[in-house]
Amino acid sequence: MQIPVYAFTGFLDAGKTKFIQDTLCDTRFNAGERTLLLLCEEGEEEFDISAYPHKNVFLEIVDEEDVTTAELAGLIKKHCAERVVLELNGMLQVGVFYQKMPSEWVIAQEVMFADGRNILSYNQNMRSLVVDKLTGCEMVCFNRLPVGTDIMPLHKLARAINRRVGIIYEYDDGTTKFDDIEDPLPFDINAPIIEVADEDYALFYRDLTEEPKKYNGKTVCFKAQVAKLRKEREGFFAPGRFVMTCCIDDIEFMGIPCKYEKAGELKARTWVMLTAQIQTKFHAIYRGIGPVLTALSLKEADAPENDVAMF
Repeated sequence: MQIPVYAFTGFLDAGKTKFIQDTLCDTRFNAGERTLLLLCEEGEEEFDISAYPHKNVFLEIVDEEDVTTAELAGLIKKHCAERVVLELNGMLQVGVFYQKMPSEWVIAQEVMFADGRNILSYNQNMRSLVVDKLTGCEMVCFNRLPVGTDIMPLHKLARAINRRVGIIYEYDDGTTKFDDIEDPLPFDINAPIIEVADEDYALFYRDLTEEPKKYNGKTVCFKAQVAKLRKEREGFFAPGRFVMTCCIDDIEFMGIPCKYEKAGELKARTWVMLTAQIQTKFHAIYRGIGPVLTALSLKEADAPENDVAMF
């Protein structure tokens, strides 16, 4: 039986505890399901289990770094829990905990909370942690905002990392606002040939891999570095770019498998200008369905001004 996990992330005192408390007091969410309330950090606010409409919530505190998969499974068994409400430690990567979850645990929802008054400073000083939280969440709530705050920097922060994330702004007068700012892509996906500028490769790659179906059958032109596939039949290579997701320690090559009859003649790490057709189909690199290119034209090119692409 699958155990749904409702995960709440963010830094200390970002409002996670208050939101979880209010949610568990709401009969629309808490209708009597046996719930394991799992804390990986303790903030200034405390949970008041006596306020919940049902005596069905069981609080446990664990050390996110030291807890084991067996211990987590044991907590479910101990309380006969049907689901988990999880408050994660903001100073650790979410993967630290997710990798330890029992196989039957499934993330049903991940929400990030951030104090809108200082999250931009956190992003400057601890960007890898901010990127980590924003990358996986489906909703982010920027709270404690003074009325009249310019929300565009917050919007850009969230959408630069996760284009699909929903954004809520919560003001200090108690009002809330859903983000309705449109984010047009910096290239025209309806053009006969999608022209991707050097500085836009990271955005193109992310949008293509997140929503490959909307690119199916389209033609694209972009500058890329040649990479060889380790295990592949002849006639394929992987054009792409090194991309910095958050900091210099998080640079990785993001390439797309491409069919090209002269792939064997290409030299790794050289730059090419590629025009190719995109098809969404199975490829071993994805272990499933994903975007696959078929080269229409390819020529040597100079390196871009910046070797590493950024969001």
